[in-house]
Amino acid sequence: MYLDNSATTKINDEVLKEMMPYLKEDFGNPSTLYSLGRESKKALEESRQRIATSINAKKDEIIFTSGGSESDNLAIKGIAFKLRKKGNHIITSEIEHPAVKETLFFLESLDFKVTYLPVYENGIIKIEDLKQAITPDTILISIMHANNEIGTLQPIEEIGKIAHENGIIFHTDAVQSFGKVKIDVEKQNIDLLSVSSHKINGPKGVGALYIKKGIRLVPLIHGGGQERGIRSGTENVAGIVGFGKATEMAYLKLDEHAEKLSQIRDEIIEKVLGRIPESYLNGDAHERLPNVVNFRFKAIEGESLILLLDSKGYQTSTGSACSSKTLEASPVLTALGLDPVDVHGSLRISLAPENDDFDIDDFVDSIAQSVERLRKMSPLWNKDIDYDAVVGRK
Repeated sequence: MYLDNSATTKINDEVLKEMMPYLKEDFGNPSTLYSLGRESKKALEESRQRIATSINAKKDEIIFTSGGSESDNLAIKGIAFKLRKKGNHIITSEIEHPAVKETLFFLESLDFKVTYLPVYENGIIKIEDLKQAITPDTILISIMHANNEIGTLQPIEEIGKIAHENGIIFHTDAVQSFGKVKIDVEKQNIDLLSVSSHKINGPKGVGALYIKKGIRLVPLIHGGGQERGIRSGTENVAGIVGFGKATEMAYLKLDEHAEKLSQIRDEIIEKVLGRIPESYLNGDAHERLPNVVNFRFKAIEGESLILLLDSKGYQTSTGSACSSKTLEASPVLTALGLDPVDVHGSLRISLAPENDDFDIDDFVDSIAQSVERLRKMSPLWNKDIDYDAVVGRK
């Protein structure tokens, strides 16, 4: 059972079917004038419209990229370089995806100033902190919609409102929330929004950046002037077609999937916390994605837990796939104020619509058995305490 859908998702059969002609018969370059090229151009624009419609944007406000990381880089660097004569201050949060944080670290090396807002125990910024961080030199606020590790949702509508009241551009990384919760760029006061295909059962290597009409960016990739000159390079037509189809399918059943996945998520939370001593939910219990839950377990190593669950047929993770090769404590979880030792005992479960029929009891049993096995070997686990009595199971 694959339960790491925040890392990537399985491509949908209907998505693949719609892509195939553009890998074979309709292979034309969309920048050419003859009929083969025009067919590719038509398919590209239809996908652009599908993505725009899903977030209440206009078609010409969507720029295709290679994925969420490129979209984040284009949004942040593009604004920073465009407005550097106006100001050099950017506001973000402590729990952004590496595609945002590493971009900002790079800009700091070029004498831009960045304020990293704390998120506290629930994983959500405080609006008062945001207001106090704004200076006359602030040109951009970049705060993610949903966190990729703990699934918490930030109050982006209010953040965008404050940004606009102060004449500041607002960017949000919506890679994890896109296709899972409703997004309305007009209502939520969003100027720039990053999304990705492979998080919603579409192909890898395709993303998009929403750029509100009137916003100007400095391009990162120069060349033939594709994508209105903002992102040059021959478009990945088959991938974009797949992205458009995946978007349409995700939003067609968004409410239905959100309700079902929320029920599964909440049942997992209730059973894990009720059964396993010294287990805790990371992040806010309510303001979170319908498909993501993150636990921490006292006195175990998360990597060992992942391997034990894998041996039982469950594929999960400790957090972001982009950080899984490092042995450092998760910056997201440490930003919640947690002990770095406890942070290492984390488990992320991220669901997809196809996970609607798996045996939750068997899964929780597997987690409990694995945690118990690891604790028996752990020098950090106090074997003299009756934890069953502590949680009321005796």
